[in-house]
Amino acid sequence: MNDNHLVLGRCLAPNLRSALERTPVVVLTGARQTGKTTLARDVVGEGRTYITLDNLDTAERAEREPDALLDTERPLTIDEVQRSPSLLHAIKRCVDRRRQPGRFLLTGSANLALMGKVSESLAGRAVYKTLMPMTVAETAGRGLCGIWDLIRTDPSALPRGPFPPFEWADAAVAGGFPPSALEPNADARVEWFDGYVRTYLERDLQTLSTIEHLADFRRLLRFLALRTGKLMNQSELARDAGLAQPTAHRYLALLETSHLLVRLPAYAVNRTKRLIKAPRLFLCDSGLACFLAGLHSPARLKAADLSGFIVENLVLADLLAWRETKTPRPEVLYWRTASGQEVDFVVEGDGHLMPIEVKASSRARLEDTNGLLAFIDEYPETAPHAILLYGGRTVERLSGRIWAVPLSLALGMATP
Repeated sequence: MNDNHLVLGRCLAPNLRSALERTPVVVLTGARQTGKTTLARDVVGEGRTYITLDNLDTAERAEREPDALLDTERPLTIDEVQRSPSLLHAIKRCVDRRRQPGRFLLTGSANLALMGKVSESLAGRAVYKTLMPMTVAETAGRGLCGIWDLIRTDPSALPRGPFPPFEWADAAVAGGFPPSALEPNADARVEWFDGYVRTYLERDLQTLSTIEHLADFRRLLRFLALRTGKLMNQSELARDAGLAQPTAHRYLALLETSHLLVRLPAYAVNRTKRLIKAPRLFLCDSGLACFLAGLHSPARLKAADLSGFIVENLVLADLLAWRETKTPRPEVLYWRTASGQEVDFVVEGDGHLMPIEVKASSRARLEDTNGLLAFIDEYPETAPHAILLYGGRTVERLSGRIWAVPLSLALGMATP
């Protein structure tokens, strides 16, 4: 197995440090095994006291004597904080007595902003950051996200290449969870994902809510993986998974709270077209989606009908990691009309829109730009250009405002 003690640069680190300089409470959340503890303890942890509620004695102190546990002059990093709501109330009292920037860095594998009374305890006192699984460039040791700041620039300034080949299927199957992404052995990687799902079902999920039938929940996970990138239809999903609709709704909410499920909203500013508004469903990590869908090798992935959606999942995870590094955060959306015109992703920020279409093929074809053309015609003032991501090696201008950009360059694997 790989060396899990290897500390690689994360693109969120500078933004996290900056937040600690401004705000008394910074909450770092994300799915389990994305590297939150390493980032909080080894990357931004200098000069801070570190405690974890995974330690049973510490967790007991947090419940019985939370104010005593927090009685220290040094800034505190508290890992797995969702295990003790009592401690969050004590943190609120501490901050109200002395509002000092960076006083608390809280990490957890549940989205505290969605946890009712927990979020109320921190209202007005905390900023939230989500650590996504590692980007392709982070896995390669570059500590970067993709070059999505294209929204602020003209693609004509990009170097034309040729850039080195990029095996997107290898990257998608490996995913971005550090133990999987850094594991060279395919069988060991599959074993790790199997253990990850079991741990999530048997431990983490039960922390958030009691699940009576774990087999039903795992079946829902598989159906979600097989629907990666598709429009959410909760009734259909519940029927196919053999679940009552209220049960399916609760399970989907739990998956979203634990950061495994991403609901991608629609860009729904209505001008002249009738738009689809249902969210698209993705998992947080392409490797997890491949595992749950039974696509355990790059060859199987490339041959699968799901391959186009999986490469979109790879790109989306990178976009979401980049979004977390920005203040204010851009929006990442999709666009689809009732007549069938669509764009995979729309990045909205700084008053601009950047439509992105994703294709795995090694050739950039004009027929792949129909949705992009429709979008920039619909929003000519705010969408100055559009991007077709593809598996080739050169930047090409396909038409007046549409550029073909290699996946390798967009994902930060080639120097722009």
